[in-house]
Amino acid sequence: MRRIRIFTAIATATALLAAGCGTADDSATPAPGGSGGALTPIKLQLQWFYQAQFGGYIAAVDQGFYKEQGLDVQLLEGGVDIVPQTVLAQGKADYAVAWVPKALASREQGAGITDVGQIFGRSGTYQVVWKDSGIKTAADLKGKKVGNWGFGNEYELFAGMTKAGLDPGKDVTLVQQQFDMQALLKKEIDAAQAMSYNEYAQLLEAKNPQTGKLYTADDFSIIDWKSEGSSMLQDAVWANTEKLNDPAYQQQTVKFLTATIKGWAFCRDNAEKCRDLVVAKGSKLGKSHQLWQMNETNKLIWPAAGGIGVIDDAAWKQTVDISMTTKNQTGDTVLTKAPEGLAYTNDYINQAITAAKAAGVDVNGTSFQPATVTLTEGGA
Repeated sequence: MRRIRIFTAIATATALLAAGCGTADDSATPAPGGSGGALTPIKLQLQWFYQAQFGGYIAAVDQGFYKEQGLDVQLLEGGVDIVPQTVLAQGKADYAVAWVPKALASREQGAGITDVGQIFGRSGTYQVVWKDSGIKTAADLKGKKVGNWGFGNEYELFAGMTKAGLDPGKDVTLVQQQFDMQALLKKEIDAAQAMSYNEYAQLLEAKNPQTGKLYTADDFSIIDWKSEGSSMLQDAVWANTEKLNDPAYQQQTVKFLTATIKGWAFCRDNAEKCRDLVVAKGSKLGKSHQLWQMNETNKLIWPAAGGIGVIDDAAWKQTVDISMTTKNQTGDTVLTKAPEGLAYTNDYINQAITAAKAAGVDVNGTSFQPATVTLTEGGA
């Protein structure tokens, strides 16, 4: 979901989207925000393959929340070579889900997109090590083999090491990590990048050959970039900046966000049901893995003190600062300057929150308590 090349040119996704962007006949459909019985077709480009990371959108479709708003939403599955913000900027989708730093890099390259809903209020990125490695903080990574996915997913790691006084290009041995945890399990690397809702669970779904039982959290230590002060904003809903000048698109955006809020609130209160919806959608991951992912994803959203989707100025500033100042191993930064123009706005999410609250939706989730999920071998 986050494994998209950050410096990919805006034209990259054009050919790749040809097979995935089919839509209903638009000719008989009213303009966005228009009245009438027909539903307005909407395409939402996801950041990765179907999984619980996108449970709220899947639920909003399944439970009819988008239809309540007069929208017929088609979810476009992501993939390795699909850049959601590029798809949006090229007019192949109406909205897109993307990590903030990667989307801002695309903006700097010319993509006209705006963050209109910061669904994930917290980062879910970890660096995971064996408990007996003695590695507890970013400073302890000095001289170690450090795995990371690259493609712009490494900046929290690099920022954390830089903050700890390490030079990511000199003080550690960087290893290109596959999108799994095999290198750590085989002890080919000392630290592995992982998302709390995905790869970390893969470790706990693996069998310890010495005991014949599954590994547990006691076997590993986690460096959480939220604790290290180098976390960055991740999954957000992005809209077309130019279209936001159109009152009809503005209204459509509020409706889309209103239904999206309902979808995520539904998944907060019905995690197992949402897990089943994700599995039925065709996820390649198993039921226990998806329930873990749904639970961990909810932790990144709830509680939402200011309301789900509201962009926190301090978190935004930290993301931008890291994007401009943290260098990767080749000396490049995510951004060369501060974002210009309408990089984000809370105008539409605040209107959507008001509408959702009027419909009886809990938009803050202050009483949310994560569940305890039991994983099975392979996440089945």
